[in-house]
Amino acid sequence: MVVHFLIRGRVQGVGFRWFVHREAAELGLHGWVRNTDSGEVEVIVSGAPDLIGELRTELHKGSRGSRVDAVLENELAESEAESLSAFQIEGAW
Repeated sequence: MVVHFLIRGRVQGVGFRWFVHREAAELGLHGWVRNTDSGEVEVIVSGAPDLIGELRTELHKGSRGSRVDAVLENELAESEAESLSAFQIEGAW
């Protein structure tokens, strides 16, 4: 399963990408997380549906200091998983 998440709220500048990275890596998921120019956080993740469900639950909760207003979700084609490797943060220094 491959899913694209877009998280809206106070999710930039509060460690949200690091939170997502930790949760996804612990679950053994593949993909990436990054900030968007419009102030949201974008996630592409691939893995077993039950594990993605666990990540989905954590995305709705958010990290300490964050405020999640909405989590938008779209399932992608399985072929999208071919380019994904171990979960990483894009655009982090």
